[in-house]
This record gives sequence, structure tokens and C-alpha cells, in this order.
Amino acid sequence: MNETPFSNKEIELTVLMPCLNEALTLQTCIEKALNCANKHNIKVEILIADNGSTDGSQEIARNCGARVINVSQKGYGAALIAGIREAKGSFTIMGDADDSYNFSALAPFVEKLREGYDLVMGNRFKGGIEKNAMPPLHKYLGNPVLSTLGRILFHRSIGDYHCGLRGFNTKTMQSLNLKCTGMEFATEMVAKSSRNHLKIIEIPTTLKKDGRDRPPHLRSWRDGWRHLKFMLFFSPYWIFIFPGLFFFILGLIGILLLSNHAIKIGHIHLDINTLLISSTAVITGSQILIFGIFTKIYADIKGFWPAGFFIKLWEKISFEKLFIISSLMTLSGVAWCLWITSTWGITEHLGNMPEPETIRSLIPAVTLLSVGIQWIFFSFIRGITELD
Repeated sequence: MNETPFSNKEIELTVLMPCLNEALTLQTCIEKALNCANKHNIKVEILIADNGSTDGSQEIARNCGARVINVSQKGYGAALIAGIREAKGSFTIMGDADDSYNFSALAPFVEKLREGYDLVMGNRFKGGIEKNAMPPLHKYLGNPVLSTLGRILFHRSIGDYHCGLRGFNTKTMQSLNLKCTGMEFATEMVAKSSRNHLKIIEIPTTLKKDGRDRPPHLRSWRDGWRHLKFMLFFSPYWIFIFPGLFFFILGLIGILLLSNHAIKIGHIHLDINTLLISSTAVITGSQILIFGIFTKIYADIKGFWPAGFFIKLWEKISFEKLFIISSLMTLSGVAWCLWITSTWGITEHLGNMPEPETIRSLIPAVTLLSVGIQWIFFSFIRGITELD
């Protein structure tokens, strides 16, 4: 069979299949996709992103009329990134070449893409999963947990974050600068689409047992961890900003309540020990916030997602402003500590433990001093970023 006889301008759909030794099933997948396109009058190209097959998959693909590109960098995501970059169709539908996805049912994806959706996700749980097509660990634990976490972190009500059959606007997806080379690529696509406010919709799709005679490339625990790790790293609000604010505000409330006197709530007595814990919470929260702000700014600068509130604020606050504010905090803390130690009678009682009420006053002062020093050094990081 010859290659698909359409010029680049005429191609509406690229069917992209990552491939690594899929000789047993590749022809079936290609023929299903071509037959579906012919049936629905879709001008299509079949693009195989080969990741180093040694079983004749490339020759099979060419004989079936597919275009083959060689991807030297190993990984599911690496193959798909290269394929998306080379796709000639206005739309692209990607799916595994192991005959687990139904390439005979691509028309609903194309219809939604024609309606203006940027990303059309398949949902295997709604469409039906054949017996033994998905390991129980994935079906009842991995996919539900990670999909639930994805809905929380990325604010999109997608039921199946890891379905491998999905369609998208080619140029839009090329603009997202996708980077993940492993299985977590599937999560990155949804996360970046969400961050960029793309139009996303789910449609039911089926999953049947693959036609391989070997174990799948997917490794449950390793790849599950990579998905989870990416989700967390891509959500600085949840791993830095929100925890940092929680510790800082909780500690600040404790300091404000206990800096003058102890508090008794029922049988619970809150005193200097609680005040010390509150101080630790403020300092810890401040440091976590610094990490979070820097992570968010770095991600914005690198284009991991559209520039938001933090990058705009970052541009307004110069090194000088941040340095002056943090220096004033530090000097205030120093002055406060000196005033307290002068009342302590340091010249007469050097080395002796001060009175409890003096310690009560000293803890907030030391806290202010510590937080000020943290932000002084953070201001120098701001200064370094201004060098560009």
C-alpha cells in the first residue's frame, strides 16, 4: 500500500502511534484507523513515532501506508513529543499501537475537535473496560486516586486522566512546550492544557486486552510514582504556598494570643511552650513560602504555565524594595531583642535564665528577627534574577 495520498494542506487528521516492537498489532491498528477515516471521509495521515523497534515494525508501518519517524530519545513521552512536532494534520489523535484502543471509533473525537475543543480525552471507565484489559491495581487504585488528585490540583472534572486515546488541535498542543519523556507525559498534557485554559471534553471509549505476546512497557509503581511526582511538582500552591500560609498564619495567631499572657481553654493550658511552637511555625511557614514563591516564579519564567499573579508581583517588587522591607524587619527584631535584654539586666545576670515573662516577650522578637533575615537573603535571589 502506498502512503496516504494527500498534500500537507489537505490533511485534516494525523493518527499518531508511539511504537516500540509492536509488529504483532501495528498493522491492525493502522488498518482500523485508515478504514475509519475512509468511512467518515476524513483526510488522514498515519504517523508512527518509532522508538527503536527491532522486530520489523517500521517496515510493516511503511507497507501499510504510514509515515515513520525515528525517535532516538527513549520514552513514551519522547516518542509522542517528536510525533506531535512532526504531525501535518490540523488535528491529531494519539493512541497506543498494541490494539487495546479502538481506532475504528475515531469519528467522535474528530467531531468534538471540529466543534472547537482543544483536547478531547477518552474515558475508559465510561466506555467500558474488557475483562483483564486493565490490571486491578490500576483500575481500582492507581487511576481513580491519581485522577481524583488531578481534578483537585488542576480544577478539571476529568474522570480518566491517563487514557492513552486522546485527540487535540495540533498547533495548540505544539505551543504547550511539552517536556516529559516518560509515561507522565499523559498527565503533563492535561495539566498544561488546564493551566492554559484550553477547552477540554471527555467522551467514552473502550479498552480491550492488548494483542502483545510480551509484558507491557508500563511499570505500575515506577510510572505511578512519576505521575504523582509530576502532579505535585506542577502544583507549587499545594506543596508550598498553602502549607506555608497554614504554618505562618497558625503560628502568628499563637504569637498574638500568647505574647502577653497564658491562655486556658477548658483543661488545656497554653503558655510559653506553645508560644515557642508558634514561633517555630511562623519561621517554618516563612521559609516554605519563600521556596514556593521562587518555585512559582521559576516555573512562570520557564513557561511551564501562563504568567500569573506571582510573576506580575515579582516584576513590581525590585531587589531594592524587598531588601529594604526585609532589612527593616530585621532591624526591628534586633532593636526589640536589645530592648528586652536591657530590661533583663544582662550586665548583672549574664548567663542566667531570665524570668518567664521576659522569655514571653523575647520569643516574638527573635521570630521577627529570624523571618527578616530569611527575606533579606531571598531579596538577593530577586537581585540575581534581575541580572537577565
